[in-house]
Amino acid sequence: MTEHRKTVVLIEDDRDISATIQSVLTASGYRVLAAANGQDGRRLIQAQRPDLVLTDMMMPRMGGFPVLEFLADLPDAPPVIMMTANEGSRHKAYAEMLGVVDYLRKPFAMEVMLESVARAIAGSKGPASPTDSQGSTSG
Repeated sequence: MTEHRKTVVLIEDDRDISATIQSVLTASGYRVLAAANGQDGRRLIQAQRPDLVLTDMMMPRMGGFPVLEFLADLPDAPPVIMMTANEGSRHKAYAEMLGVVDYLRKPFAMEVMLESVARAIAGSKGPASPTDSQGSTSG
C-alpha cells in the first residue's frame, strides 16, 4: 500500500516565514500547500481537503479570522492552528471560540510548531506521523 502523506495548507503572507515553515514541514514528511492570504487559502482548502490548516492571523485581502469563520461552516473541517505576533488575549479567545486547536505566538521554535502539527493531526484523523505508515520513530 502506498503511503498517504498528510497535507497541510499553510496560509501566511510573510514570504520568509512561509518558506521556512514549508521547508520544515516538507523535511518532516508533510505535503505543504501554501497561500499568501485567506482568499487563496480558502480556495486551497476547498480544492484539496487538507488534514490541517496552519494560518496567520493578520494578512492582506483576508486574514485568519474569516478563514476560521469559513471553516466553522464546513462539514468535516480540518483542525486549525493559528499563528500570530499579536499578544491580545481577546484575539486568542475569539480564535479558540472558532475552534482553533492551537495558537502559536510568533516567534516560535520550529520544534514547537512540529509538535503542535503532529498533535492536531493525531487528534483529528489517525496517526500523528506525517504518513499513515507504521514504524516511524520520534526523537
